[in-house]
Amino acid sequence: MSTIDHQDRQHQDRQHSHGHPHGHHAHHDRAHLDWVELAPLLTRQAETQSPLYAEAAAWLAALAPAPAVRRVLDIGSGPGVVTALLAEAFPAAEVVAVDASPELLALARERADARGLGGRVTTLQAELPAAFAALGTADLIWASHSLHHIGDQRAALASFAEVLNPGGVIALAEGGLPARHLPWNAGVGRPGLEARIDAASADWFGEMRAALPDSKEEIDDWAGLLTDAGLTPSGTRSFLSDLPAPLPDVVREQIVAYYERQRSGLAECLADDDRAALDRLLDPADPLSLHRRPDLFLLAARTVHTARRSA
Repeated sequence: MSTIDHQDRQHQDRQHSHGHPHGHHAHHDRAHLDWVELAPLLTRQAETQSPLYAEAAAWLAALAPAPAVRRVLDIGSGPGVVTALLAEAFPAAEVVAVDASPELLALARERADARGLGGRVTTLQAELPAAFAALGTADLIWASHSLHHIGDQRAALASFAEVLNPGGVIALAEGGLPARHLPWNAGVGRPGLEARIDAASADWFGEMRAALPDSKEEIDDWAGLLTDAGLTPSGTRSFLSDLPAPLPDVVREQIVAYYERQRSGLAECLADDDRAALDRLLDPADPLSLHRRPDLFLLAARTVHTARRSA
């Protein structure tokens, strides 16, 4: 299980994690995902939204006082951008990057070393739910857009509750608002292109969830599901990523890469005119393309749901 954004629930299914961040329109089967190819996109997505995740980590450090947190699990860590932020927010803790991809875990180790965190950041290759027993216990569990890759989310939350030490906190980054990059009328095709991409993405997401092993349909009542797992909800917050135009080149490149994956992954789900609009947006020679337009921006929100195990 790797964090790949489900355009933010759904960027991170290619992304989220962290991240993901993290569109999601690659096949869910790990055998069809080239993590070496995806790693730069996943990393750029997470780095672009590092201020958002740093703010979330600081909030968690107030909910679970940093000096008392000795072990943190980053579930579906991807390339480890948020892993490093958690290590900085919890300076007394060992932070474990947990992911099914050895390629992404290698990047997480490299990032931790580069930031001087290598002594406290470790990695664990594990495919959940099969490997819950390998996780060990934790004072904080961070799961960003990774729980929805497990078919039986209710059972997974019960397993996470067992992993938490007394007084420990779980934080689920699930939901939020789809990312926006373009004006409603972008001058390319019919107005409202991003809303139609969202609709196609939502259909894909439902099909992906239904095809997972042991898939169970659940209402996304995260507070209720956490309560049913024996935990006490301790707050929900949304964190904003707001990068107005004009964008730096690195963010523009990330958005171009995101739309390239949308065009490839949703080709059969969009109307002909919307595919043509995406082609224009991705054509560097077009004056209204993503490569050239001055009004490109990034606006998204991530929602984090928390709960605590009784002391």
